[in-house]
Amino acid sequence: MADRLNGYRILILETREEAQFSKLLAEQGADVVQCPMFTIHDAPDPAPVEAWIRRAIDRPFDDLVLMTGEGLRRIMKLAVARGLDGELVAALAKSRKFTRGPKPGKALREVGLEAQQTTEKPTTEGVIEMLGKLDLKGRRLGLQLYPDKDHFALTAALVAQGAEVDTVLPYVYDSKAADANIVTAINDMAEGRIDSIALTNLGQVRRLIGAAKAHGSEAKLRTGFERTLIASVGPAVSGELAAHGLRTDVSPVDDAYFMRPLISAMAAALAEKRPKG
Repeated sequence: MADRLNGYRILILETREEAQFSKLLAEQGADVVQCPMFTIHDAPDPAPVEAWIRRAIDRPFDDLVLMTGEGLRRIMKLAVARGLDGELVAALAKSRKFTRGPKPGKALREVGLEAQQTTEKPTTEGVIEMLGKLDLKGRRLGLQLYPDKDHFALTAALVAQGAEVDTVLPYVYDSKAADANIVTAINDMAEGRIDSIALTNLGQVRRLIGAAKAHGSEAKLRTGFERTLIASVGPAVSGELAAHGLRTDVSPVDDAYFMRPLISAMAAALAEKRPKG
């Protein structure tokens, strides 16, 4: 049904796939309130990223671990700018490829490649668990990292397994510019102007709480969460909410941790909670 969310105001914090998520919600009739948590920029110094690309081409990795789809897209963007994209894709085709959840897998398919294995849990711990079952001794492993995360446990686990780990961090976050919009969104939730908040990664939870603390809006955020249907895309987000004493009202069923199942679950919960029209 095209109007399942007609009349509902849905707050989204998505940054990487904001346009796609907004479009899917609008197609269901939702009034979408967009509040990206941060701006993504290429790594300020492209030299280490380019050097990683060239190492991957000169000596293809035995294994490649992608933590985010954004990471691969940023790597490919620089490879295209340097005229190395064809060589890079050919080199990565020779590697075993592992992804943290479905988004990096989607980015791989965009360049004609497929992951050999994806984590059951789209978390760093899930990656450690997945790779812990493999023999990595003596294998060269390319590891794409992402900002605002301590990756020591992951790299230490891989080194302990005997892997030669080669890391790359292809992008950075700029969060300051978004703070004013976040505070406005918190106020809207606290005053009952938002029907549901849709959370699609655990960093959004951390960012909301961090911004609320920085601007003295913690009490308003708690009030907002009490008044708003909280929709989580999956266990990583729900776990982060629980770690801060917050609940999850709705999440996709059958381990379908994607936007469309999240929207369907949200529409069903909102209709049951307060039917419109």
